[in-house]
Amino acid sequence: MKQLSPVLNHQHVPVEGMRVHIPVSGAVLEGMLDIPERAPGIVLFVHGSGSSHHSPRNQFVAEEIRKKGLGALLFDLLTQQEELADEETLELRFEIGFLAKRLIEVTNWLLDQPESAGKQIGFFGSSTGAAAALVAAAHFGTRVGAVVSRGGRPDLADNALREVNAPTLLIVGGSDYEVLQLNEAALRELRCEKAMKVIPGATHLFEEYGALPQVAHHAAVWLRHHLKN
Repeated sequence: MKQLSPVLNHQHVPVEGMRVHIPVSGAVLEGMLDIPERAPGIVLFVHGSGSSHHSPRNQFVAEEIRKKGLGALLFDLLTQQEELADEETLELRFEIGFLAKRLIEVTNWLLDQPESAGKQIGFFGSSTGAAAALVAAAHFGTRVGAVVSRGGRPDLADNALREVNAPTLLIVGGSDYEVLQLNEAALRELRCEKAMKVIPGATHLFEEYGALPQVAHHAAVWLRHHLKN
């Protein structure tokens, strides 16, 4: 029996920050925004379907990022109604164009907030959310300072991979064999500063003991290095 990370043995991780409601085309998205004093950048968390901004995994990574002095915006790409519909059809989670458009709108909203003025933007994407993050990064060009993908599907970003300017880190579980191969192929397509970290023995959700802390460490170091004044 595999030993699960202590992080995943808790139902909830305390949510820090200010609750926000983000208007986008045809919907209002919920999230939590926390910007430490003098933070040089803010990281937007872009999760795949079936998760939410209350996800213990994303909360754990966000806390490590906060410790590095960066801000974090955890939000839901889909409304509750859209999430319920997607559980039945499995369509929206693979509509990368739709998800990327949502992320672009959320990023523009964040950039319009007074407390975000002059701060760099980073993306942390999981599963299909990583593809949306890369498409959005290609859209924003140098305005996005860094991207991290956790167990992501960067291959679904398709032609946008070659247009990404932001330094990109792909983090994959060593035992997540199919996704590992897809990430290796996507890494070859990227033309920006790039790197891959393989967590030995980890599967897709990084549930194994010690796996998620490694993800959080690599992500926080990468984002803090690239999101600086």
